Amino acid sequence: MNNRTAIVTGGSRGIGLAIAKRLAQDGFHITIMATQGADRHRASIEAIEALGAQVLYVRGDIGSAEARARLVAETVSRFGGIHVLVNNAGVGPKVRADLLDMTEESWDHVLGINARGTMFLTQLVAKQMMKQDYVGKKRGAIVNVSSCSAVVSSISRGEYCVSKAGVSMLTTLFADRLAPEGILVNEVRPGVILTDMTSAVKEKYDALIKAGLFPIARWGTPEDVADAVAVLAGDQFLYTTGSYIDVDGGFHIKRL
Repeated sequence: MNNRTAIVTGGSRGIGLAIAKRLAQDGFHITIMATQGADRHRASIEAIEALGAQVLYVRGDIGSAEARARLVAETVSRFGGIHVLVNNAGVGPKVRADLLDMTEESWDHVLGINARGTMFLTQLVAKQMMKQDYVGKKRGAIVNVSSCSAVVSSISRGEYCVSKAGVSMLTTLFADRLAPEGILVNEVRPGVILTDMTSAVKEKYDALIKAGLFPIARWGTPEDVADAVAVLAGDQFLYTTGSYIDVDGGFHIKRL
């Protein structure tokens, strides 16, 4: 996969960093977009480079149209094209509140990044991919990192659930639109993954795991998610688009 490039939003830590490292192992050059300066994540950048990848770090927020345009332009300028987009960046509500107390400001913040940002970055990248020649058996791959929250109710963070359900529909829509262009669009739905986002509720989930909530009785890891993304980014599943993989320890299984 020499000379292929992957953009990983939110790729400086957690799930995004694991994805960036996994794709670097597979031979992709990597563009990371994150909100903090590169110096803050120097160790992460060097860890990816140690796997043989060239790394471009772009500081910005996918909720910003200017930042999205700059991300695409700088990636194409540096590497000549974009072959994989991993829409990983996302936020939860700053304050978890009952559905009846959710504010419009919280709704706009979460949906603006998770749904609107994903929508319009994908639009930009898709147009770029359509200008490019096929590399191997497809022109490009787009992988959306959604969440089990796309289909599981959490009434203290309804805006997050709605945003991830929106990402799931974006997967369907872009898969439909881009299949004739040789671009495959799929989704990974992580369950309870041990990251900074879940650290505040670790004791809660430790207890639920111990009580048997998940058939695979452990926390998920960022690497579990990265492995699924890598399969969808590569040259496997060439007759699959608009689909999703649950990476949730079997949480989606209905049990009696």
